Amino acid sequence: MVWPMSVFSRVHLPPLDGATAWINSEPLGAEALRGRVLVVNFWTLTCINWLRQEPYVRAWADAYREEGLAVLGVHTPEFSFEHEADRVGRAVAERAIGYPVAVDSDYAIWRAFANRYWPALYFADATGIIRHEHFGEGRYEECERVIQQLLGVERALVSVAGDGVEAAADWDHLRTPETYLGHLRGHGFASPGGSVFDEPRDYALPDRLPGNQWALAGAWEIGPERVALAAAGGRVAFRFHARDAHVVLANATGEPIPFRVLLDGEAPGDSHGVDVAADGSGALGDGRLYQLVRQAGPVRERTLEIAFEAAGAEAYAFTFG
Repeated sequence: MVWPMSVFSRVHLPPLDGATAWINSEPLGAEALRGRVLVVNFWTLTCINWLRQEPYVRAWADAYREEGLAVLGVHTPEFSFEHEADRVGRAVAERAIGYPVAVDSDYAIWRAFANRYWPALYFADATGIIRHEHFGEGRYEECERVIQQLLGVERALVSVAGDGVEAAADWDHLRTPETYLGHLRGHGFASPGGSVFDEPRDYALPDRLPGNQWALAGAWEIGPERVALAAAGGRVAFRFHARDAHVVLANATGEPIPFRVLLDGEAPGDSHGVDVAADGSGALGDGRLYQLVRQAGPVRERTLEIAFEAAGAEAYAFTFG
């Protein structure tokens, strides 16, 4: 099938100036990439949608390199702790990304593309004209056929099977949306007495936590983009309906913070995520997305609870799959 691409026939690849650092490459400009078909992938390291998309982007980079495909990752941070180039470098290494990555901490490349989404894919032909774009997960067959059309090749599509956090979501049973915890975008907060912004306060869990809502227990400060634990023993609880449960965490101490996960009041057992042991134990180290739960049996509504043993834990958002 030939995919329609005329809608982008007058859109030229914008400059790639303004990156604060480059990984796996010297600084590149649009002219340096002219003559090759190019896929530009905007991402941020804590985004579960990008993590589930990335196996396909890696596979395309490997499968079509000899035919003239170039892939460029652009890391534009969503949360403040994602601005550090070293942290981006660790994420690149963990995901085994071998293609060039521009660290776009000042949003210069993001603005040049007028981009608004993580993840986002832009497909440019060998003359530097953007011929296709895709936002979010999915449509992988369509995107790969676009690559083949731009390269002038036709063959079987790559086979991709993501593991761990890269595994495809269980969309049929996903009923809980991404939920931010900071007061600028937060919703669904259910601790009795409501919230107080930008100063520490003691919170408690409700007797019953409604579906798709969350609550705090212990001394927490609710800031613009995250909740920060002010004293040891704080807990976060979430009532969710999904196979997988993840949380974006950061660490203000520089030392590992032990935590424990309960699922409906018990250790998760076979339903533990990749960052948690069967007994529920885990450790908060670097700031990133942590997978806490992957339900082993039938997917149903569950209550997730995380208890931290030391102050300094910061929680930004829950995502599900």
